[in-house]
Amino acid sequence: MSRTTTRELVDDAVSRNGAVLAFNVITLEHAEGIVTGAETAGTPVLLQLSENAIRYHGGRFAPLLAACDRLADESAVPVGLHLDHIQDAQLSEELISFAGALGATSIMVDEAHHDYAQNVARTAASARRAHERGLWVEAELGAIGGKDGAHAPGVRTDPGEAASFVEATGVDGLAVAVGSSHAMTTADARLDLPLISELARAVTVPLVLHGSSGVPVETLAAAISSGIRKVNVGTALNVAFTGGVRSFLDSDSAANDPRRYLARGRDNIAETVAALCEQLVAPVPTTYEGAR
Repeated sequence: MSRTTTRELVDDAVSRNGAVLAFNVITLEHAEGIVTGAETAGTPVLLQLSENAIRYHGGRFAPLLAACDRLADESAVPVGLHLDHIQDAQLSEELISFAGALGATSIMVDEAHHDYAQNVARTAASARRAHERGLWVEAELGAIGGKDGAHAPGVRTDPGEAASFVEATGVDGLAVAVGSSHAMTTADARLDLPLISELARAVTVPLVLHGSSGVPVETLAAAISSGIRKVNVGTALNVAFTGGVRSFLDSDSAANDPRRYLARGRDNIAETVAALCEQLVAPVPTTYEGAR
């Protein structure tokens, strides 16, 4: 078991009415912690690299993606690589062109900050190019709260509009606005579970939940039962990582070796990932054939 594709992981989740957990990577420590946590739980996982993370690394996506690809290849559980929330047109073109060579097998084309017509047109064009490269394509309808600018809290995705959007764009997965919000540091968001069920019946592709760090685990489980098939988690890892580093440095004011305090943060990420995987995802069957 090792590196696999997003399509295989999502298809497996659909087949068992479950979900695959997708965790955002900012540093190598994030990626190592995520894989370790998934191995501890014995579950498949997706590593996600967002546009914001790429900007943090000076616009260079190849080094971290390559590292994630090698981690996935050596993992004891199936691991896939996904590109998350890509809005910049030039970056999108570059990622679509080079993703496959660096191990990424899917991309989220995020045009939800545009009006519906532009979202459809831009997403459809990007989806065609991505499909030509063999990538699984996710898009978003109904901006999910918690980000500056166009991402307005309280927005909900309309099921009829979602069905039309999927048909018009040809995307493979749809991120929907159902009550979660990005960058939440407390798990007290309330999801519209009846809307999730309605959306799952309305569209022909798997549903994706963003902003899952702000949702109680019990509600996430209910969302999966209602039809969510990919669950994105980012902020919870940053809270865990930063908490570990802060605790270590608070306890040792003379510490100056980053390996010691970064290891504490990485371990916290692994524990957070393992706990979520154990609570929300079925273990990988020994006969799993998705890895390569």
